[in-house]
Amino acid sequence: MASTRRPTYSPANRNRRPEAVSGIGAKKETSGNAAGDVITASRSIPDDTANDAAQKAAKEQKPAGATVLAFPEPKGKRRRKRLLLVAGTVLALVAGLLAAAVYSPLLALQSISVSGTRLTTPGQVEAALEPLRGKPLPQITDDEVRGLLGSLVQVKSVTVEARPPSTLAVAVHERIPVALVKQGEQYQLVDVDGIQLATTDDPASASLPVIDGGAGAIGQDLFRATAAVLAALPADVLAKLSNASAQSVDAVELKLVDGQTIVWGNASEKELKARVLAALLKAPVDPKNPVRVYDVSVPRQPVTR
Repeated sequence: MASTRRPTYSPANRNRRPEAVSGIGAKKETSGNAAGDVITASRSIPDDTANDAAQKAAKEQKPAGATVLAFPEPKGKRRRKRLLLVAGTVLALVAGLLAAAVYSPLLALQSISVSGTRLTTPGQVEAALEPLRGKPLPQITDDEVRGLLGSLVQVKSVTVEARPPSTLAVAVHERIPVALVKQGEQYQLVDVDGIQLATTDDPASASLPVIDGGAGAIGQDLFRATAAVLAALPADVLAKLSNASAQSVDAVELKLVDGQTIVWGNASEKELKARVLAALLKAPVDPKNPVRVYDVSVPRQPVTR
């Protein structure tokens, strides 16, 4: 016969949701009291943080008896490291040697060798460069030498060469006088820019033509045009001239010591005119018909008369 007694539940489980009392983790507890059975159920919630930590520890843990192998660097990488080390050492040594050379008193300037002077003297150049004495040669620059020689107007440019351990060689390139300008009883030697380079009492000693009146009398434009013509002439032709004059910048005339006149014209094509004039002066002359005028104003069609 079937029992008519209803099951009873503990108060603790009376309000539990039905799905909690099922399946996973359910167990049946039997009380010693014959009055009824108590059924309880529980479910554990997994701790994700703990699981992650455990998995990570398991991955990082090396198996017992494991061996760690160390592979050597590639040969190319080792070679590059050695090359960089050697290059750095060499650069450091070179820098040290350069610093020692630049500041070493063993290379201090003690003597100055001067060449190329005609209008000036070696003593004048050495005196102008006296402030450099005792200074190490590597510290002396061309600009510094040119600056100290600026007071010598005859010097146009210089070439400087250091000759260790203590000598400085200075080659002077002077301005070239192209004419004489009479000032009172004296004659001034001037270059193409009209810069006075020297003076003389005897114009014959200079073998240069005299510019009539000079820049003060004929004006700067005419003076420069005449001086430019004279600067284009070769030295042997220049030595044959007695004087030069200009009525305008397009009418420059030269006089030879023999009395002939050279009609030059303007300053254009002066190199070509100079070559044509030099050829005409070397040409044989007929004594019965001496040449009085050499006209090179049109150099491709020169005229003699």
